[in-house]
Amino acid sequence: VQLQASGGGLVQAGGSLRLSCAASGLTFSTYAMGWFRQAPGKEREFVAGINWSGGSTYYADSVKGRFTISRDNGRNTVYLQMNSLKPEDTAGYYCAAEDAISVLVGRDAVEYDYWGQGTLVTVSS
Repeated sequence: VQLQASGGGLVQAGGSLRLSCAASGLTFSTYAMGWFRQAPGKEREFVAGINWSGGSTYYADSVKGRFTISRDNGRNTVYLQMNSLKPEDTAGYYCAAEDAISVLVGRDAVEYDYWGQGTLVTVSS
């Protein structure tokens, strides 16, 4: 199984980025997908999750209204559209796959089965 995250970079506060995570080696449409982030010196935290069908999405309070998670099961890819970025959004962003067919999505990293390598997002003030 491989999860390949991309799309990170340097952006000014208020700007936007779109992260992608391409999955291979698994039946993508039977997995919930999540995005987590980890800033230097901090623990990894849940950012957003989407269930297997795309019918249910969940967000951390800190990104609600600014970030949008979506998926394309035909392309085995999950996306994270990030708008109105703030310096505190600076972190490594990781996609993860949870083997679950449910309306629910895990918010705890231990619930996920596979992880991508991460992509760095830096937001300057």
